[in-house]
Amino acid sequence: MMLGLEKKITLYGFNNLTKTLSFNIYDVCYAKSEREKKDYIAYIDEQYNSERLTKILCDVTEMIGAHVLNISKQDYEPQGASVTILITEEGLPLNLIDESCNKGACVAEQRDTVVAHLDKSHVTVHTYPEYYPDNSISTFRVDIDVSTCGMISPLNALDYLIGSFDSDIITIDYRVRGFTRDVCGKKHYIDHDIKSIQDYIDNKTLREYDAIDVNVYQSNIFHTKMLIKEIELQNYLFNQDVYELTPKQRLDITNNIRKEMIEIFSGMNIY
Repeated sequence: MMLGLEKKITLYGFNNLTKTLSFNIYDVCYAKSEREKKDYIAYIDEQYNSERLTKILCDVTEMIGAHVLNISKQDYEPQGASVTILITEEGLPLNLIDESCNKGACVAEQRDTVVAHLDKSHVTVHTYPEYYPDNSISTFRVDIDVSTCGMISPLNALDYLIGSFDSDIITIDYRVRGFTRDVCGKKHYIDHDIKSIQDYIDNKTLREYDAIDVNVYQSNIFHTKMLIKEIELQNYLFNQDVYELTPKQRLDITNNIRKEMIEIFSGMNIY
């Protein structure tokens, strides 16, 4: 679903509404030995290094109809990456672009963090691979923020972003802040209809998750949490074949993975 105005509002000046989409994606993996855990972290670091993250964010920028002004990115030791991109709703003449901006052309290689700056807008992503020595479950978290002003909306890229990562648990926040005025001086605190973030996620994707909403409509705040329904164990084993495990081991591992997911989804220690 593309976000747009049901009835176009003739504005006085610029559209000052800020639309911010923030969400966390968690990937869960079973890695038993210390070597397997470290190999998993190394694999994630390679799969989601700053170069790939930059490509994803540039795709998002194009999807929402914005233009890249500046990109910064970084790969971290021992693990993790970040990218930030500054973007603009409309293309700017070269003489108006700050000389310090690289327009995405001068980004160094091999970095894990990327930030994109837009004109009054930005896209950021940070990764957090994690494991605990006394636990066989490792996790990989991705934090993504897309903030835009004007007519462009980050919701239009939501489904693409979910599909760009292995997403077992997803927590999404969307908020519209500020106000804009029409030509009569009347303030408008939102410029589009929205009942749920789920309306902007493909139905095929939604069928794979249990999803709940917690919305504060009067404040234009929308929150959705999603938990994968089915655990196909082979997808959660790192460098191990499911048929090498006994039925009891498969059941125990599946239960432990599900418990970890439920706690992350709930945001509290349960078991």
